[in-house]
Amino acid sequence: MTAAPEIIRALGSIGTATLLSRVLGYVRDMVVALAFGAGPVTDAFFVAFRIPNILRRLLAEGALATAVIPVFSDYLANRTRAELARMLAVVFGAALVVLSAVAALGIVTAPWIVRAIAPGFAADASQWQLATLLTRLMFPYLLLVGLGALAMGALQAHGRFFAAALGPAVLNIGMIVGVTLLRTRLDPPIVALAIGVLVGGLGQILVQVPGLRREGLLVAPALEPRHPVLRRVVRLLLPSVLGLAAVQVSVFVNTLLASLLEPGSISYLYYADRVMEFPLGVFGIALASAALPAMARQGATGDTRAIADTLAFALRLSFFIAAPATVGLILLRTPITRLLFERGQFGPAETAATATALAWYAAGLAGFSGARIAAQAFYALSEPGTAVRWGTVSIGAGIVAAVALMGPLGHAGLAAASSVGAYVNVLTLIAAARRRLGRLGGRAMVASAARTLVACVPVAVWCVALRAVAPPPPTLRGDLGVVALGVVVGALIFWIASALLRAPERAALAAILPRRRRA
Repeated sequence: MTAAPEIIRALGSIGTATLLSRVLGYVRDMVVALAFGAGPVTDAFFVAFRIPNILRRLLAEGALATAVIPVFSDYLANRTRAELARMLAVVFGAALVVLSAVAALGIVTAPWIVRAIAPGFAADASQWQLATLLTRLMFPYLLLVGLGALAMGALQAHGRFFAAALGPAVLNIGMIVGVTLLRTRLDPPIVALAIGVLVGGLGQILVQVPGLRREGLLVAPALEPRHPVLRRVVRLLLPSVLGLAAVQVSVFVNTLLASLLEPGSISYLYYADRVMEFPLGVFGIALASAALPAMARQGATGDTRAIADTLAFALRLSFFIAAPATVGLILLRTPITRLLFERGQFGPAETAATATALAWYAAGLAGFSGARIAAQAFYALSEPGTAVRWGTVSIGAGIVAAVALMGPLGHAGLAAASSVGAYVNVLTLIAAARRRLGRLGGRAMVASAARTLVACVPVAVWCVALRAVAPPPPTLRGDLGVVALGVVVGALIFWIASALLRAPERAALAAILPRRRRA
């Protein structure tokens, strides 16, 4: 398990940068909630933002980054610096052309895209027109974030994770500044948020320029369509797009179905998803990003046993982190939602609806995290078709669950359906990895999961006790106290309980913590 220390170090860098991004993301969402609340206007923005955002995750930060990291790692290990620089220039040039074309196509076809993703908007012409306008304004963000994702892949292949992970934090700053400075100067005011997205997208590129320059990777784009690297990237990229589409198609379906429910449903799901993405981004996706370069190098040498060990370690660590976070999110969902969003136009009714969705999203946290990690093993093996097949199965499971649950549970049923799809995805991928790589240490995984769940019991007791002693009526100070004590003391309780249970994942994770220097 020689890759474990490398993964832990990378997790520390990515997790720290992602933590900053998530904190700024909550500040952004609080600013948006204060300025615009939750209703038809924010529904229009979130639909418009979700369209390029889905493409961003599929074509840019998701599949594109996943496809190029193994290629970049191979060139770094086996080619000269001149060949590496030429390859980077060719990839950047091709991406510039393709992403520009996709962005232009999106701008032209925005009215039809909005009708497809949110058919419920057809009943309100003003809402549909606003969503179309915002979609057109934000589609160029795809170009900016795509180029930023390529820069991220190049830096991660060189073992530089922190600067690459800072990009989303810059996006959040751009959106906050856009709302703060431009909202009162534009009509409609929500356009300020769209402009902030574009400013943040440009910042995502600029923040990585110093790291690229230090590594000698700052190259001018070049057009060389016959370069062999492009065929290799495309062979990995196309199935990777489909493989990573599982979660995004679920989001698309949820948006479509939510547009048919009561007004505000799309916003409730968005705000709840934002809360759930905090632990998912800081640890789950960060862990998957940290594991990919290591597994890519192991895959390049054909060492499937090493990939299996790395995958098993990452999955155990993922559940070790996700389980206590799930307990906290479910039991403290209402004070968390109230603390983050309940102000201005966002009232108690919106809090209750968002908190309900949050509980169902949180139930799938381990599945979302584990599926992302398990898929990375097949990308490292240059076999993304396996992820595609089982991702398609999980898409079908999520859609069936969404249709079945939206009736009795409303928008919360759509959140529950996303969790169902995530667990179908991770379980089928683990089974496929077992067949491809051999033993994954199933007994060790079960024992690890059992220890983790036992360590979560006192955390649950603590959260329930906090809710019981919280004085009515709820106040900002009271919610802040409950959430802070729930997170800090709950984490400490889990840390102590896992130590008493001798959880090896705790010892591995402790390597991130600063140590005292010896005299």
